[in-house]
This record gives sequence, C-alpha cells and structure tokens, in this order.
Amino acid sequence: MTGEQWSKLLAVIHGETVESVPVGFIIDSPWLPGWAGMSILDYYSSEPMWFEGNLKAIKRFPDVMFLPGFWSEFGMCTEPSAFGAKCSWEENEFPYADKIITDIQSLSSLVKPNPKKDGLLPFVLNRLKRYKDPIEQTDHSIKFAVSRGPLNIASFLMGTTEFLMAIRTDPVQTHALLGIITDFIVEWLELQAQTFPSTDGILILDDIVGFIGEEDFKEMALPYLTRIFQSLDVAVRFFHNDAMGLVCAPYLAQMGVNLFNFSYQHSLAEMKDLTGGEVTLLGNIPTRDVLAAGTPDDVRKYVTSALDSVEDRRRIILSCGGGMPPDVPTENIEAFLAAAGHSVQ
Repeated sequence: MTGEQWSKLLAVIHGETVESVPVGFIIDSPWLPGWAGMSILDYYSSEPMWFEGNLKAIKRFPDVMFLPGFWSEFGMCTEPSAFGAKCSWEENEFPYADKIITDIQSLSSLVKPNPKKDGLLPFVLNRLKRYKDPIEQTDHSIKFAVSRGPLNIASFLMGTTEFLMAIRTDPVQTHALLGIITDFIVEWLELQAQTFPSTDGILILDDIVGFIGEEDFKEMALPYLTRIFQSLDVAVRFFHNDAMGLVCAPYLAQMGVNLFNFSYQHSLAEMKDLTGGEVTLLGNIPTRDVLAAGTPDDVRKYVTSALDSVEDRRRIILSCGGGMPPDVPTENIEAFLAAAGHSVQ
C-alpha cells in the first residue's frame, strides 16, 4: 500500500469522515494470475511474474486499496506445508495440501514448525526480501504480516469434517492441536514483522470460524484468535471470514479486530449493528454472481444499494464479500469504482 492509502485506511478505522468511501479488495492467486494473463503455476513459481502481476493491478487501479498488497503466498498450501503436508500443483488449478493427521489421538507426533526454515515459508519471505526495493520504488511498502487462522490450518491438517467433529468428540485434543497451531502462527507473524519493519498490520484468514456455533466459537476460536490478534503491536488487525460471520461479529472488538471482511450474505447495516459500529467493515457485494459473473450495470446497482443501506458511512470500505474471485473483468472493477464515486482510467 502507498503511504497515502495507509493514512486513509487508518483514518477510516479511527472513524474519521473521508471525502469518498474507499474501495478495497483482497487479491491473491484466485484472481490475479488469470487477470494478468499468466497461469496459476507461473504466478507461484516465477518471482518476476508474481511481481509484474501485482504491479499491473496497482497501476491499472490506483484508487483501489489492494490488501494486503504484494501478497507473497502459495494458496492454501502456505502454512500447512510447514507442518509437512504434501502439496499438489497443477498448471491452472489451485494447489491442495493433503491432510497429515488421521487420528487426533496421535498428536504427540505433531511438531510445531520453525517458520524460518520449514515448508514454503522461507520462500514466502525470500520473495518479499528480493522485491522489497522494487515494491518501495512504486511508493508501496510491506504493511501486513499474514497467516491463515488456527481453525483453517487445523482443517487442512485433519480434514474439515474430521476437525469439526473433533471439536465435539475430542475437545481436549482439539485444544492441544489449536494451541500448537496458534504458537506457530504467532511466531510466523513475529518473523514477518521482524523481517519487514514497515509492518503495521496483521491479516488473518479463517473461514472455518463461520462453520461453528457460538458456544464452540467462544471455546475453540475466541481465545486463540484473541492471542493471535494481540500478539503484535500494530495499527490494523484485519480478519477475513467470508463464511457465516454472525457468530464472530459481536466478539471482534474483544479480539482486537478493527477491520473485518465477511460474507456477502450479511448486509453492511446488519454488521454495523452486530459490531456496535466499532469495527471497520470491508464489503459487501456478492463475489462470484455479481462481481465476477454480473454485468457492469449489475455491479453498479449492487454498489449503490450497499451504500444506500447505511446512513452512517464511517468505518466502511467498499469491497466484495470475500477475496476477489476468479474471472472478475476489468470493466466490472471500473463500474464498481464509478458507482462508489471514484474516477476510472
């Protein structure tokens, strides 16, 4: 993000009124490679192509806050790879990490990874180290330490169904698993922040939080997410959960979260009410059916409707209800910006 964008982001988070409602999108491998004209595998394996794809986006849409900005990632394989998960790659499909825990009773064999040297994590950091100067030459800087969340990582290590069942059938072992993963995440975030002193934000992505009820959330998610979000002294604590967000919304401020990206199934007005207006909301038009598959007129209609749904437009950044999905065309992003009152090239 540029210094100007970061200042505007902080102003919005602090509840200040800005000239026009900002527009921001989470962008990574589901959207960027296809839009930039490269394969997913090339995006992951070629540092120059990764950089050029991100550079193309920020030049084409300078009014957009792309979050976290020059995201160095390997899809859902990033963190599970550090635990030893086998990662499978194809030319134009998202990579997949095989589960490694077949029995939660066998947790004694699970070792907390070292983020300095295990799995794909050193490649994530080294890519950013090599491109730190070129990134800063674009007036952008590395602002976020990023990780998938504890429930998300657990679901890859065990399997989603198996993990969700274990919450109820083996709570003691599930707590042990989440404890190991949380220790790892905290060390991973700290390493990123130490490596890049410009870091002033955390981004945690965990959709599995939206698959559990309130009591399970309070026991199995709240304490671990709270520890993670409060592990670094940073200005922005950004949480992405585009599954059901109603269960976590009332607890976001308690966790330390001050920026939330959530499912398009929840309105901005509903989320404002559930968060007590304390958390900046990033949303909230449908991802696949409107932003990707809709017409520019559809996009304009939904953006206008989202704005009209709230009287108080403080602590709002217009976006889609999740990360930028595959196949979003340039003209739909332009329509989004125009409907939000921003100039387009």
